Amino acid sequence: TLEYDIEQDDFSRAGEASSNLKKLLKQLGIDSGIIRRIAIASYEAEINVVIHSHGGKITVYVKTDCIEVFVEDEGPGIENVELAMTEGFSTATSAIRELGFGAGMGLPNMKRCSDEFYIESKLGESTRLKMNNLEDAGLTCRSIL
Repeated sequence: TLEYDIEQDDFSRAGEASSNLKKLLKQLGIDSGIIRRIAIASYEAEINVVIHSHGGKITVYVKTDCIEVFVEDEGPGIENVELAMTEGFSTATSAIRELGFGAGMGLPNMKRCSDEFYIESKLGESTRLKMNNLEDAGLTCRSIL
């Protein structure tokens, strides 16, 4: 089990957790295609936590049949998850956009790079994600979100 704490507005460390995860998966000999998808999905999640929340954490489980990435943040939640899943939709401020973030591709990219993708959000509380990357298309990770 790997855990990474993500701080709100900490752009100096943004991307560190996903980079460390990528290095570890390479050391474990995980397929490069799976590593690439996990790196993209975890980076997008990490950036979303930095930009949109009050902080959170990424927890990763490397199993024999899959790799599970859980992301949980603290508030403010997503008002309309279906709309937030739309490519190009963003609630990022103009200041965030000036930094090169906030194009509205984070959640769609996370889903695209995951074999299984689950999102749950409660306004004023938190957003939780579960992203699974299966080593064989016939397998399913079984964990509780």
